[in-house]
Amino acid sequence: MVRVRFAPSPTGFLHIGSLRTALYNSLFAKGHSGVCVLRIEDTDRTRFVPGAMEEQIESLRWAGIEFDEGPHVGGQYGPYIQSERFDIYAQYGMQLVENGTAYHAFDTAEELDNMRQRQQAAGIAPKYDRSSMRNQYTLGEHETQRLLGEQAEHVIRLKVPLHSDIRFHDAVRGEVIVNGREIDDQILLKSDGFPTYHLANVVDDHLMEISHVIRAEEWLPSTPKHILLYEAFGWELPVFAHVPLLLNADRSKMSKRHGDVMVKDFIARGYFPDALVNYVALCGWNAGTEQEVFSRHELETAFSLERVSKAGAIFDYKKLDWMNNEYLKATSLDELAGVLIPMLAEHKYEFTTAEFVKNVIRLLRDRVTFLSEIVEFGDYFFSDSLQPLDAETESQLITNTQLKQALQVFRDGFSETVLASHEAFTAHTQASAQASGLKMGAFLKPLRQIITHRNVGAELFDTMHLLGMNRCIARINAFLS
Repeated sequence: MVRVRFAPSPTGFLHIGSLRTALYNSLFAKGHSGVCVLRIEDTDRTRFVPGAMEEQIESLRWAGIEFDEGPHVGGQYGPYIQSERFDIYAQYGMQLVENGTAYHAFDTAEELDNMRQRQQAAGIAPKYDRSSMRNQYTLGEHETQRLLGEQAEHVIRLKVPLHSDIRFHDAVRGEVIVNGREIDDQILLKSDGFPTYHLANVVDDHLMEISHVIRAEEWLPSTPKHILLYEAFGWELPVFAHVPLLLNADRSKMSKRHGDVMVKDFIARGYFPDALVNYVALCGWNAGTEQEVFSRHELETAFSLERVSKAGAIFDYKKLDWMNNEYLKATSLDELAGVLIPMLAEHKYEFTTAEFVKNVIRLLRDRVTFLSEIVEFGDYFFSDSLQPLDAETESQLITNTQLKQALQVFRDGFSETVLASHEAFTAHTQASAQASGLKMGAFLKPLRQIITHRNVGAELFDTMHLLGMNRCIARINAFLS
């Protein structure tokens, strides 16, 4: 069975890149009738952020990403929080010492600093030097046991084979080869007994029977260490797949200074969950077709690791806005009205019926990115206390004598018959403009400004038809007076 996992660390709120990793795991599991596991990797207690785990779970739930196993749903492979599994890691760490693939190291922080300084001075990339430091191999077995008996502070390190290559196939990147000399003797168990990410990650993936490890490419340099651990334990390797990073337009790693990066920020902006998920899925993957808008089921059916790109994916906020508008246009008016009506109530706006609200949405949703924008963009539908015109526009309108004459003609001949059809409205507007010597366009723009106090909006006939004759006449009279 396909078993995948999403394993965030509770060191902050859910990043949009992490959402995509979770999504790819979920889509892959769904597409193969497999299991998707949520595991919380909180071994780094120094960076632990209270409430982060709960926020991550809630953001994933908002995005519609469901897990078959995890700390919030349970499962037979738990516990699913690493800080509740420390005894397991200690047991497996000692197993590696016993079979000779890991060792005790007693170096102090000062000794390690001196080692790094020597290497830097010699132009060598800093890496633990097993042959020159205080560890099980340089001290000998007798001295090692003496220090252990005295409970001397120490760590357990992985013994990396220095004269062989580590090879593996990545489902996204193909064949990867790393020489052992490029890999550090990674700490597996720290001096306080806490495991490092590397040991805990491998042990948990094996015990939870994870078949495919789908994660961000930033973990690619760690994979050779993980493979050595699998080999040291004699365990079968999972399939690895390292997906590309999300990038800013300048191809730098996504950062807050370029826009929102936390999922909670996108939620607050008012994006549809399915729109964000749809767009994020396409950041680094494509179905091989021209299709851009996918239902969740279509994503599950189409997704494959083979079509995930190696190159970093540019996160285009404008394209995301376009995607959100596509979902806004496709969502039922009943559903949208159910969301918008409480927003209008918060602003104490008046509206007659839910049907009226749906008609406003129908007129304006092509012109906004977020449903919430209709509250401000279409405020003239919900209140007759209009926002003041800017001083320049107001001056231009009130000093235009031809406009005053055209408005009077328009008002005096305005009727339900005029609002009955677009043709009748156009004819009446044309006649009113001509009566004062104005061209049609020179009358329509000021008329819109007087009726809505906005420069842009839906088709003016549709706007005035929805407002109704009495409200439109009242606004014209208010301007003329």
